[in-house]
Amino acid sequence: MSFIPVKGRKARVLVFGSGGVGTMAAYALEKGGMAEVTTVLRSNFKAVTESGFKINSIDHGPDISWSPTHIRNANDERHCSDNASQPYDFIVVATKNLADITPGVASLIDRDVISDTTAIVLLQNGLNIERPIVDAFPYNPVISGVPYIGAIESPPGTINHVNHDELIISPFRNDNIPCKLSEDAAMNFQEIYGSCPNVTCIYERSVEKARWRKLLYNASYNTIAAILGMDTSRMRASEFIIDDLVRPAMKEIQATARQVSGVHLTDDLIETVIRQDNYKAFFRPSMLQDIDKGKHIEVENIIGEPVREAEKAGVETPTLRVIYSLLKALQFKIKIVEGLVEVPASGEKLKYGISRTRGG
Repeated sequence: MSFIPVKGRKARVLVFGSGGVGTMAAYALEKGGMAEVTTVLRSNFKAVTESGFKINSIDHGPDISWSPTHIRNANDERHCSDNASQPYDFIVVATKNLADITPGVASLIDRDVISDTTAIVLLQNGLNIERPIVDAFPYNPVISGVPYIGAIESPPGTINHVNHDELIISPFRNDNIPCKLSEDAAMNFQEIYGSCPNVTCIYERSVEKARWRKLLYNASYNTIAAILGMDTSRMRASEFIIDDLVRPAMKEIQATARQVSGVHLTDDLIETVIRQDNYKAFFRPSMLQDIDKGKHIEVENIIGEPVREAEKAGVETPTLRVIYSLLKALQFKIKIVEGLVEVPASGEKLKYGISRTRGG
């Protein structure tokens, strides 16, 4: 078995998740001229089919009207390519990774639209996100993508892209297939994505450092912004939010990365990440955007997995643990509103359901 790089034609790419990150990825893939993209849309399907995407981009310019080559409705049972005999070369997943919500990411992918060499590209946040995909598709190359980009969709179909698009691409180790298969697929995707002007796409052989580096931001700014309901610029203006919450969370990620994966994240890098957002943008990280919209948040892969890995390695993470508990509480509220959790009228069978009189 070998991966055959796409040559002499445009790569057929299916993109799940066309919010800010997914839309800018789809745009970059087609803008580079080496891919033909099919996007699967849900809440923005009506707006985009009627008027296309409206994009204001720090990389590509203002007032862009654009539509991908093909659009599919996520509510359709199947997301087949136009020619069923030609499966997709790449399946790009840019949805939220909601490990505590069923169905999972793997269920999105219809096996009828892939071949043995279709590569699955995960443009998602968090730690250990690749494992369920390898379990579900053990003989397909899995590419781990770590996007550094600030892009917000509001209203549906309108994308405000405020931070430069930089994508780190790495093959994910899969013992079921030769390493070269995954490496070749990742390098081919890097070539296709990187052909777009004004974006940065970097191939790295190991994804671990890139994922831990991204967690410096996501396990601190992203999570704390969601809890406080505050953009990163106002957090920085307060100073104490950085000193008492953001930096301590980053230091705990730093210690966990070193102990678990041998990844060294420097103190200087922490100070850079603290200041990385464009201050004038008053940026609202993705988890805060989800809270604003009443959507589920990426609790487990962004904060739960680092906490669990730290516990196994004997690393103390008091700040991350409090953040994790608060985010689980926010997620619980959303599940109640959506009817995913039923709160019993009687507390007789609950641990804390029976009232007690004042003790001595």
